[in-house]
Amino acid sequence: MSNYHIKQFEEYFQVYRKSVRNPEQFWEEIAEEHFVWRKKWTNVLSWDFKKPEVKWYEGAKLNITENCLDRHLRTRGDKTAILFEPNDPNEPAEHISYIQLHERVCKFANVLKEKGIKKGDRVCIYLPMIPELAVSLLACARIGAIHSVVFAGFSATALSTRINDSDCKMVITADGSYRGAKTIDLKGIVDEALNDTPGVESVLVAKRINSDINMKEGRDFWLQTLLDEAYQDCDIEIMDAEDPLFILYTSGSTGMPKGMMHTCGGYMVYTAYTFKNVFQYTEKDVYWCTADIGWITGHSYIVYGPLCNGATTVMFEGVPSYPDFGRFWEIVEKHKVNQFYTAPTAIRALAKEGVEHLEKHDLSSIKVLGTVGEPINEEAWHWYDDNVGKKKAPIVDTWWQTETGGIMITPIAFATPTKPTYATLPFIGIQPALMDENGKEIKGNQVDGRLCVKFPWPSMARTIWGNHQRYKDTYFSAYENMYFTGDGALRDEVGYYRITGRVDDVIIVSGHNLGTAPIEDAINEHPAVSESAIVGFPHDVKGNALYGYVTLKETGESRNHDNLRKEINQLITEQIGPIAKLDKIQFTNGLPKTRSGKIMRRILRKIACNETDQLGDTSTLLNPEVVEEIIDNVI
Repeated sequence: MSNYHIKQFEEYFQVYRKSVRNPEQFWEEIAEEHFVWRKKWTNVLSWDFKKPEVKWYEGAKLNITENCLDRHLRTRGDKTAILFEPNDPNEPAEHISYIQLHERVCKFANVLKEKGIKKGDRVCIYLPMIPELAVSLLACARIGAIHSVVFAGFSATALSTRINDSDCKMVITADGSYRGAKTIDLKGIVDEALNDTPGVESVLVAKRINSDINMKEGRDFWLQTLLDEAYQDCDIEIMDAEDPLFILYTSGSTGMPKGMMHTCGGYMVYTAYTFKNVFQYTEKDVYWCTADIGWITGHSYIVYGPLCNGATTVMFEGVPSYPDFGRFWEIVEKHKVNQFYTAPTAIRALAKEGVEHLEKHDLSSIKVLGTVGEPINEEAWHWYDDNVGKKKAPIVDTWWQTETGGIMITPIAFATPTKPTYATLPFIGIQPALMDENGKEIKGNQVDGRLCVKFPWPSMARTIWGNHQRYKDTYFSAYENMYFTGDGALRDEVGYYRITGRVDDVIIVSGHNLGTAPIEDAINEHPAVSESAIVGFPHDVKGNALYGYVTLKETGESRNHDNLRKEINQLITEQIGPIAKLDKIQFTNGLPKTRSGKIMRRILRKIACNETDQLGDTSTLLNPEVVEEIIDNVI
């Protein structure tokens, strides 16, 4: 029995038991048998959740790109590694073989070195979903530079915050990007961000939309010109297993985004192992994850996990609705996609358009369907199962986080019996616990509580960049000796898990974690606004949408409210990005507060969700009368 590729439910239980009874031995065998190491570890695992400190494969030496690229060249050199599907269906797809990808990564790595980037330097990547994005990650990893990818939908303010937080020396961007029928001026956004980033020494610019852009003498360089002159071989930088591989920012419930830092060794082992098993990938399969590499899903399951397994991974530049809502299905048919991994938001948007777009395309190549980003609702699950998978392709409803690095609770395709809306069982090696409000573990089934993990796994983030105390406070202080996920969950009668959503002030909108505090900060900058509170409410397509309660200053009362709504959303777009815009904005005379002055978001959430019969006792509030007024004027 190979522990590396689990195919049956019985086998899952055998391997799972082994992984939790003797985790060190289990993860040692997986690492030893399936990866290339330059030097073996002296110790598999040391950990202490009180500090917190976790180290996997201590003393081991490796380079993740040797595992993603070099080791495949002899046996799979001509196989397609990355299959790039452009935004415009009339532009031909690009098949990049492992040999070609290796050469492109080496050349890019040499360009980075020539521009003074060395091991440990941070490089910010702000690129559309074009091959250069995947290549730039791997080029950084090859020379030991730490990549920090920022999703190319974020604003200049959000970008400069992230560049400064990790003190990046270089930014890699493009002249612009295509998004459906629109083009976006990425270089303009970068120029604006760089007005306030003293650490950035150089900017590499890829050509994508061929627009006229400003190039700053001595700082900005056309990428292709440098690549044309670069040498096509680049030795790997030998990394320690615990050296940083990348920083990726995730929304915090308070202000500043959190730069989650992931390391080389454990992250490689876990993403590769989860990819192989969850999706049941086999050698000739074509696998497509529709996420953006700007998110952890793209890092782990477009780039590192698939390439470590010698897979063919699809990279799609466009959106599901352009030129029409049949675009995903056209790509599935065209490239005979076998595993299809997308977000519930996309599924709901496609379901809303009916099945006529689906019926035009042959989807018979699909073997496995996946969902990621948020819990999937039952209606969307059944639509996906009936119409896309034709009830033959299992749905792997995967739960995990930027912080976890890889999939944590999930069915294993063809092995785990699925259940709509349930992420089912913990992946191999993962030891979940449900905790009550008093910090006690809730045993048994048919229970719900706060989801924690009681033992480390190889791909967990090791710290928040530059702020280990915040890492400790956020994830390890709520429950003793536990990693707290920030999510609630319930466990059914057979032990299956269903994620019930965030328990803090983070709202998942279209699969994106949005902290309410930064959005409220942006709104409160409007000169007419006194204060604001943001809550989520159910939305047919996005899962959740944002509802803003805004109290105006006296000067704002006389203003046209529709114009104010536009201005507020414009502010949010500039500060955070269009993904954080509010669907509804209600102007109020005040916000419900406790006697200590804390805004009662729970009450506002119930009102936004039309659950006013569940408000509970509001008489103890500082200003109970405001609740009635808000209910009377609800949008």
